[in-house]
Amino acid sequence: MSFWWFDPELNDGVARRAFASLEQVFALKGERITKAPLSEVIRVECEGRRYYVKRYTGNGKNARQRWFGLRQWFSPLRVQAEWRNLLAFREWGIPTARLAAYGIERRYGGFRRGALVVEEIRDSSDLGQLAQQNDARLRDRHWLSQVTTQVARLTRRMHDAGFVNNDLKWRNLLVSNGETPIVHVIDCPKGGFWWGPFLRYRIIKDLACLDKVAKHHLTRTWRLRFYLDYAGRTHLNEDDKRRVRRIIAFFKGRE
Repeated sequence: MSFWWFDPELNDGVARRAFASLEQVFALKGERITKAPLSEVIRVECEGRRYYVKRYTGNGKNARQRWFGLRQWFSPLRVQAEWRNLLAFREWGIPTARLAAYGIERRYGGFRRGALVVEEIRDSSDLGQLAQQNDARLRDRHWLSQVTTQVARLTRRMHDAGFVNNDLKWRNLLVSNGETPIVHVIDCPKGGFWWGPFLRYRIIKDLACLDKVAKHHLTRTWRLRFYLDYAGRTHLNEDDKRRVRRIIAFFKGRE
């Protein structure tokens, strides 16, 4: 059984032909961006627009994570989770990459391969790259205020829906260049819905992932301001103070 969808609003005839089926997507040649045992990402260009093509041929990095062959039948698929999460971001009003195509192929009920295609977010940089380059914008109060406020609010929007990213790192946040930056969330195959203590734990993990880099590039005042924006408060209460301590301690001994 196979399922394939591509955006009917794709006006580019070259892109429509390139992404018309799973077979054609797996036949595409392009610039390799990443390569792993069970997946790869390539970048292709169609009529002046660039697209990232993610192709999966497995569902787990090793035998244990693949449940020794059983995961292809019983586990949620990473590729499927990623396109569903991007669609959810759109529904919640969170800027993200535009989906051009996605789908999977099964054989005898088990996962065989799958892919998704997203359009490049033009003229943008990921926050991880800006941090590595010690970009001057990280010291620009006006720019930083816009960016941290957006990150705080989109993170809270996810968490309010019972959703956690599980990989909310600076490198997965793209910021458009220009005077009015817009933050986009990309690459979210691990995200999902949780509840109760599991949700609370993973919310701490999301916030700790953000702070893991922030503590090296932002002042304590900016980090506090981010948390207050996230919490929707003007000052910390006792519950906030306990949560902040858990966020700060989350990766201690694991870095």
